[in-house]
Amino acid sequence: MTSTSTIADIARHAGVGTATVDRVLNGRPGVNAETVQKVVQAVAALGEPTVLRGRPRLRENFRFAYVLPDGESHFFDQVERQIAQTAGDFRHQHITEVTYRFNADDPVRFAADLAQVGDCDGIALLAPDLPAVKLAINEQVRAGVHVVTLFSDVAGSMREVYVGADNRAAGRTAGLLLARMAGAPRRDTLLLLSQATRLSAEIERRIGFAQVIEERFARLSVLRLPDLPPDDEGTYQALMQFLQKDTDPARLAGLYSVGSGSAGVVRALTELGLAHAQGLVAHDFTELHQSLLISGELSYALHQDIHYCVLTAARVLRGLCENVRGALNVVQPRVEILTAENLH
Repeated sequence: MTSTSTIADIARHAGVGTATVDRVLNGRPGVNAETVQKVVQAVAALGEPTVLRGRPRLRENFRFAYVLPDGESHFFDQVERQIAQTAGDFRHQHITEVTYRFNADDPVRFAADLAQVGDCDGIALLAPDLPAVKLAINEQVRAGVHVVTLFSDVAGSMREVYVGADNRAAGRTAGLLLARMAGAPRRDTLLLLSQATRLSAEIERRIGFAQVIEERFARLSVLRLPDLPPDDEGTYQALMQFLQKDTDPARLAGLYSVGSGSAGVVRALTELGLAHAQGLVAHDFTELHQSLLISGELSYALHQDIHYCVLTAARVLRGLCENVRGALNVVQPRVEILTAENLH
């Protein structure tokens, strides 16, 4: 029998998504037996489509969902804006994108919302690395939806690839920069600041930072101030209390802000007269960090190419949907070190 059917024809006949048909035809796991039978019956009725491996097939639009945490974060807002600004590029690639923001402070609710994301061929996900979220990812994959993680990985889930910088290397870079700035012998303490987001990206940054200090700079010690509030005001209050009651500011050699709250950090340092006394490293090239770099209140900003990552996630998802050989071969972005002298 000569086939004139397409993947989309079979999907409509079987009442499933095109990604599910793709999985069944290529013998990949994650589709339940009843769904497999529906696809097999549709293929028997319509004929098996010709699959040109390694090249895209013409078909109707792809629909991809970008799922981000909700909450007060300059970085999450920047990612959402970048997705919106990339809409023109998506249209040329026959991609329709939709962005969701879910409350990551409640992981069970976040996972439930993620499991309800429907009517899409793929999901690019920035989420906390928690068991409930892993289960929700696995549910989506078993339903035939391709999932990639973006900027922060959820290892151990059925996601197909991670798109983003090496966060442990980023943490090591921050440690190296601050340790080399710690010239005065009396200043021997580095302060590690992070929020309770449970993003693996921030966990990996903390690990990398501690590793490089322990391995290469034995005279320096690391003080951890974890579970800071995510907002600038909360960070300011917590850091002020810590610097006034729990440590000796005169021994402070530098601070590494793993996540959000940079404005609160700078405010606390300024009020205590410490704004230019030691180095400060933070992540992401936001408008706030640009102004702090220019003023000298922020020593370095570690950045990754957000535009590249957003486009790459869509490219990978499309390649997976079209069964393109090598779709999972991703060149990850480098960690850029930005200073007041190399802003562009």
